[in-house]
Amino acid sequence: MAVDYTVIVVYLAGMLAMGWWGMRRAKSKSEFLVAGRRLGPTMYSGTMAAIVLGGASTIGGVGLGYQYGLSGAWMVFTIGLGLLALSVFFSARIARLKVYTVSEMLDLRYGGRAGVISGLVMWAYTLMLAVTSTIAYATIFDVLFDMNRTVAIVLGGSIVVAYSTLGGMWSITLTDMVQFVVKTIGVLLLLLPIAVVKAGGFSEMKAKLPTEYFDPLGIGGETIFTYVLIYTFGMLIGQDIWQRVFTARSDKTAKWGGTVAGTYCLVYALAGAVIGTAAKVLYPKLGSPDDAFATIVKDELPVGVRGLVLAAALAAVMSTSSGALIACATVANNDIWSRLRGAVRPDEDAHDEVKGNRAFILIMGLAVIGTAIALNNVVEALTVAYNLLVGGLLVPILGGLLWRRGTAQGALASVVVGGVAVITLMATHGILANEPVYYGLLSSLAAYIAVSLMTKPTDAAVLAAWRERLAGRDPELVSEPVPAHQ
Repeated sequence: MAVDYTVIVVYLAGMLAMGWWGMRRAKSKSEFLVAGRRLGPTMYSGTMAAIVLGGASTIGGVGLGYQYGLSGAWMVFTIGLGLLALSVFFSARIARLKVYTVSEMLDLRYGGRAGVISGLVMWAYTLMLAVTSTIAYATIFDVLFDMNRTVAIVLGGSIVVAYSTLGGMWSITLTDMVQFVVKTIGVLLLLLPIAVVKAGGFSEMKAKLPTEYFDPLGIGGETIFTYVLIYTFGMLIGQDIWQRVFTARSDKTAKWGGTVAGTYCLVYALAGAVIGTAAKVLYPKLGSPDDAFATIVKDELPVGVRGLVLAAALAAVMSTSSGALIACATVANNDIWSRLRGAVRPDEDAHDEVKGNRAFILIMGLAVIGTAIALNNVVEALTVAYNLLVGGLLVPILGGLLWRRGTAQGALASVVVGGVAVITLMATHGILANEPVYYGLLSSLAAYIAVSLMTKPTDAAVLAAWRERLAGRDPELVSEPVPAHQ
């Protein structure tokens, strides 16, 4: 394992080095939080694919393939569909807004304080998303070093917190690009073909497994529908995803770069399911489906290649973890703390803003590590995060983009009613039940429409300013200066 250890250590050291390099570029709030809104198509596509394909998509995707066969691809497939929908239909408008958070968008659209409560919901979602990614370090480091769970979480989490705190989105962008390349090589180009060959090829896999393993809908129609509600719609409105859209150089970059990333996700989904199906042939009696990834890597791959594929798993976890962490810190600072203290002080310069956001990443990072140590169930934590996001925020966000008659009061009622319904139903029906997101979403929609129709329409001046902002023609929107070194 010495060669594998060397590969992993070099990889982790490289992540920290890029964090240090990114610190030199992050001199303003725009550079620190959204990479100066300067990413071109290649970097945008790579980093967007990296953030949406995390530990759940890699380890969990292979596990679903082990349990259900090819239809296990549906979870990651719906993530790709959501990213495609966001990129084709909404990303250009989102990029032109030139904001930092989803809650800022709600304030612009509704002309009120609809973003205050939405900030709390979005903060809870991003926190839990970062926690689930951080918990996944325990699985990988256990395979690598037979490491204690708490130590593994602290080690992996500390590296992500370190490079994210140093350089913000610039560091995360650079590391995500490397992680995208490592993931592509490790999972698609190495693990996928090796797993299929070790399992005897597709003909042998079909001979040894039940026919339902090769049924595209074998996982069940209701499960697929729930995945669409949670993950496809979740991709449309998550702060972690929107913050990447804000990094695009132009609205065209956001649209076409995101389309490439979404297509990549569809390929990655199928690859994970095939790897899991091959693992079922090789190891038919694993204790847990989520053990399939680690087992096939540990037992079937040659020295060196094994280290690279485990680095790919680390890459998947780290990219989602760092993206969720900076999103969580951005929401906590810009949508919650700044409102509590009365917005940014007039005498606060760009350096102070970077310093403040850096402090929030560190604080939120420590909170994420502590919460990850306390929790055990990754699936439940991820389900809570997405149920809150979709049940509470999907309707007011998409309603604001698509329905002129929506009002601030309607948006606020939608967030509160949907959020309360989701929490109540998770408590009564169980966290993993389908009812919380179904009825939470329906109640959120009903509250939004009813209250919006019963209240005074949004002021015409607010809507006019909103349309100008969406079109990128707001005369008061000052472009952030581009430093000479870029």
